[in-house]
Amino acid sequence: MAMESLRREITSSNNPERARRLAWLGPPPLFEGEDAAAYDELWARIAGAMKPEDIFVELWARDIADLDWEVSRLRRLQASLMTAAAHEGLQRILEPLLESFPDQVQLVRAWSARDKAAIKRVDELLASAGLTMDAVMAQTLCTYLDEFERIERMIASAEARRGAILYEVELHRARRRFRRATQQPTLEIEGHRG
Repeated sequence: MAMESLRREITSSNNPERARRLAWLGPPPLFEGEDAAAYDELWARIAGAMKPEDIFVELWARDIADLDWEVSRLRRLQASLMTAAAHEGLQRILEPLLESFPDQVQLVRAWSARDKAAIKRVDELLASAGLTMDAVMAQTLCTYLDEFERIERMIASAEARRGAILYEVELHRARRRFRRATQQPTLEIEGHRG
């Protein structure tokens, strides 16, 4: 229940002050079809964990939410690329297993269309060669290795930026604690003089 109220505080107009303060950040960086409520929940959970005490930590909480969302998106896109390109890996795997190229192309097309008979035939051909769908996915990965490596670098970059932000948050908080600790005795000493 506390998480829901925090999510409402961050994302809804029920809290006009916070909404006004954060409106300049703009809408979340969502692609068509992405779930805005899921993003809001992520941001609320991150803000709930970070407990922003000032504008800097609020900004960093939003940045972390954006980066976490980006990492999840890139992982989804990576999986989608593997699924969308699996027919190419299958075609390469089937080359030595089927003599006729037209038969191979027709089978791959039917398999891609999720035709049950074609799926069964592919499974039989793979099994006859001692292979599984993992071989198809491995071939697909090899075919698109540059793209997968690029996506992995993007994920690593987003994770490194997130780590750097978390470090900055801790450094910011440590500086604030230090300032409070060093200013307090000075004020007490000055108060005793007068």
